[in-house]
Amino acid sequence: MPERVDWNHYFMNIAKEVATRSTCPRKHVGAVIVRDRRILSTGYNGSLTGLPHCNEVGCEMEGGHCIATVHAEANAILQAAMNGVRIDGGQIYTTASPCWNCFKLIANAGLTAIFFAEFYREERIRDYAGRMGIQLFEIS
Repeated sequence: MPERVDWNHYFMNIAKEVATRSTCPRKHVGAVIVRDRRILSTGYNGSLTGLPHCNEVGCEMEGGHCIATVHAEANAILQAAMNGVRIDGGQIYTTASPCWNCFKLIANAGLTAIFFAEFYREERIRDYAGRMGIQLFEIS
């Protein structure tokens, strides 16, 4: 019988599956927000609701970044808000560590920990997370 996966890998595996819904070919990212070992919300990076996706019409590039997509972490927070789900005190699992703007959303949403599979670009989140008491965990 296979060994039972621990909670952190369980939620990260789900975030990886959520990422398969991503519509920006530049990077597929998935996010899962959890509290008390219960999934509260998920999100993946994709275009604004109702608009064509990058994989259909191409990316809209500015400064080396696609600006057409809403990031996975932001979409997970928005999905919770749209459904009236309280996420403060929860944790987020994301396939790539958040950009600066998503980190600010995570912090102000009251999430207490960020679990990520890959560190992606934004070094200052380490300093700010420490200053704000947000824990960072890399799950390989």
